[in-house]
Amino acid sequence: MHTNDNWITTPVTADLLRGALDVERTGRGVLPHRLPAWARAQCADGQLAMAEAQPSGVRLAFRTRATAVELDTLPTKRVYAGAPPRPDGVYDLLVDGHLAGQASVRGGNTLTIDMTTGTTELRPGPVGTVRFTGLPDGDGTDGAKDVEIWLPYNETTELIALRTDAPVEPAPDRGRRVWLHHGSSISHGSDAASPTTTWPALAASLGGVDLVNLGLGGSALLDPFTARTMRDTRADLISVKIGINLVNTDLMRLRAFTPAVHGFLDTIREGHPTTPLLVVSPILCPVHEDTPGPSAPDFAALATGQLRFRAAGDPAERASGKLTLNVIRDELSRIVAQRSAQDPDLHHLDGRDLYGAADFAELPLPDELHPDAATHRRIGERFAELAFTADGPFGDRDAVRAGE
Repeated sequence: MHTNDNWITTPVTADLLRGALDVERTGRGVLPHRLPAWARAQCADGQLAMAEAQPSGVRLAFRTRATAVELDTLPTKRVYAGAPPRPDGVYDLLVDGHLAGQASVRGGNTLTIDMTTGTTELRPGPVGTVRFTGLPDGDGTDGAKDVEIWLPYNETTELIALRTDAPVEPAPDRGRRVWLHHGSSISHGSDAASPTTTWPALAASLGGVDLVNLGLGGSALLDPFTARTMRDTRADLISVKIGINLVNTDLMRLRAFTPAVHGFLDTIREGHPTTPLLVVSPILCPVHEDTPGPSAPDFAALATGQLRFRAAGDPAERASGKLTLNVIRDELSRIVAQRSAQDPDLHHLDGRDLYGAADFAELPLPDELHPDAATHRRIGERFAELAFTADGPFGDRDAVRAGE
């Protein structure tokens, strides 16, 4: 048991964080952001503000001989009025890349969302602490190891204090390629079991790359500021998963969609002209395959304590240019085929290769939109198999050549 005299407090600074594109200093600590301040200033949407401040893929990364770690945080947790309570977010602790502990913070702020009225209420709460003890020695001869604490993907997390029983220093650069990914709540994490088991985190681990996750729940909307953020972010591999949020929100028609996709890709290419760039179309989602949005809460299910969604559009509206997932898939395939004639580093992946009809029969989407933990694992493994193998769009050609 450690007493207060044993602890070393280390300020949480940007050099201890991976996966965050901005770090805001608060009155008590720091708040990681996944969009820079200038981008946040260009959109006042509350959904985007909540999503980008939820630290999916963000982790503290340091090297230490410590056997005990404490992290004080102030989480903001979501509660949906009328629906069952959501479980507390999970913190995953990795030692030299292997899971060595999990914990949660109770308390914190509570954001109550009433889906029948569209209103929210924020109630302040106390700071909490996650504690990990009995950490094993690392691979280093002096017992030093690389430690990562992955933050909950679904709770805004203000970092207050980091304490250890041995000094820490920022984790060294291991030379791994950086994968920058943008997508919807499915990429954000939806109902994954923990932050390292969202499908992008799983795929990154299997592919041996460092993840920067711009999966933004409800906010993969071809926003120009997101494209400019990706343009300006260091990356060796880039992917964009486009479609479901455009249908969810009924944001645009086909006439606007096609040039918006071209513009989004053009902007990314301004900063990454030859970086492997993978365009991923939507996974299977039966309610919106041929029925346009918007998506709406299923109030009959909500009355029984279940959170489910339905398609509120009319299939006949496709004739006027309303988007469905099948319309989007066909157009993305056409756009990539057209552009790849001059851009050989641009690639396409049909999302149904990650999760299709047979998968839905075995692992249905619990709320009709979002995959559960088992499905996240399947999607992550499938993506790694399709993208990170030697002949995939993210295959490490240098490693292959070195082995020849």
